[in-house]
Amino acid sequence: MTVLLEPMSRKAPRRFDAVSPGRYAARRTLRYGLILAFAVLVLIPVYVLFVTSFKGSGDATPARAWSIPEVWTTENWRAAWTSLSPSIWRTVQMVVPSTVVSAFLGSLNGFVLARWRFPGADTVFALILFGMFIPYQAVMIPLNQLVLDLRVPNGIPSLILLHVVFGLPITTLIFRGFYRSVPAELVEAARVDGAGPLRTYWSVVLPISVPSFAVVLIWQFTNGWNDYLFAVFFSSSQNGPVTIALNNLANGALLQNYGVSMAGALLASLPTLLVYVVLGRYFVGGLMSGSVKG
Repeated sequence: MTVLLEPMSRKAPRRFDAVSPGRYAARRTLRYGLILAFAVLVLIPVYVLFVTSFKGSGDATPARAWSIPEVWTTENWRAAWTSLSPSIWRTVQMVVPSTVVSAFLGSLNGFVLARWRFPGADTVFALILFGMFIPYQAVMIPLNQLVLDLRVPNGIPSLILLHVVFGLPITTLIFRGFYRSVPAELVEAARVDGAGPLRTYWSVVLPISVPSFAVVLIWQFTNGWNDYLFAVFFSSSQNGPVTIALNNLANGALLQNYGVSMAGALLASLPTLLVYVVLGRYFVGGLMSGSVKG
């Protein structure tokens, strides 16, 4: 007796209708249109700053804020550079060491808290992060007294110390997240080879930390360069950073020439833009590197 078995019927895969070329083009046009609209909205203040910085004193008025300069001149830029160049150099002297030191110390903290467990490690990490949630305005008076008691010179030295200390919470958080995503086999292999904690950090972990260092350097450099609150409390126009000089320039040029203050604002923002251009390709990767534990 022969039994014929019918083949099992397979459910045909579900077919999705392809998007028509017209709908795809409409979606793409809408997407690019929204991107262009947001870009224009963001760049409108930059446009006003740029065109006003090249206007003469009679042409730089609120009524002609949107207009192209009748006569293009670089006199505003020369005047802004003459006024701001000493404070820009002082800001570089303040931002570069504070950024590098806070990034290096945050890297050490993050490595220890991520890979070398000890009693109370989570408590120490929580206490470090607590510094991120303290408003600067609430600690200015006791902080000023502390700086005086420590005999730290007013101006750039005190600002370096403050930016290093207040930068440690965020740098520690970023590096701890990154080092927790590093495969444990790398650290264990170094330990098996006889490397201690510092040797493991220097030879194994530090060379692969470039993305996180890029994030921290951009973050700390931008915060230090744009800081005004610490600068007002712990420096003056004679020994302070560019934010104080820019404020004095804007107040002095308010009734005379808007072009000088606009040129000064653009001039003061160029270093942070340059840092982001140099390190920006690592920025997104550094932010995402610690989001998923490896």
